[in-house]
Amino acid sequence: MTTQNPPTKFYYWEDFFLNQTIECGPYTVTEEEILEFAQKYDPQRFHVNKDSAELTIFKGLIASGWQTAGLMMRMVCDGFMLSSSSTGSPGIDSLKWLKPVRPGDTLKTVVEVLETRALNSKPTIGMVKTRWSCYNQHDELTTTIEAWNMFEKRPVSV
Repeated sequence: MTTQNPPTKFYYWEDFFLNQTIECGPYTVTEEEILEFAQKYDPQRFHVNKDSAELTIFKGLIASGWQTAGLMMRMVCDGFMLSSSSTGSPGIDSLKWLKPVRPGDTLKTVVEVLETRALNSKPTIGMVKTRWSCYNQHDELTTTIEAWNMFEKRPVSV
């Protein structure tokens, strides 16, 4: 996967604000990568076998939700995270799989800033709470993630 729209700036904690949105992607999911991921990490019948998948409630092959979350992470990294002062995350608050991702779907991830706050215990770090929403080519919401991320504050000029 390569960067589709390279970030035009470097993001520090101060660059995030309430209700800000950043669109990341697109990325088109192939049948081959769904099968490859599932064989390695999530070999349930609706992820690894087209014929078996037809007999499930999904009526066809679908990507693992874990794969979708990983694809979202990649889109966000390419969209802005790799051009930021990110220092990681203490974990996610929620992860929801709302609609299956299928071979050929083209995904985008929209990151919305829900809250920002300084981190008193580490004065050079700020926290940003975001909701990541993944949509397919029909603008149907497939997955959401809510989490806090940590970013370094902009260095003080001397």
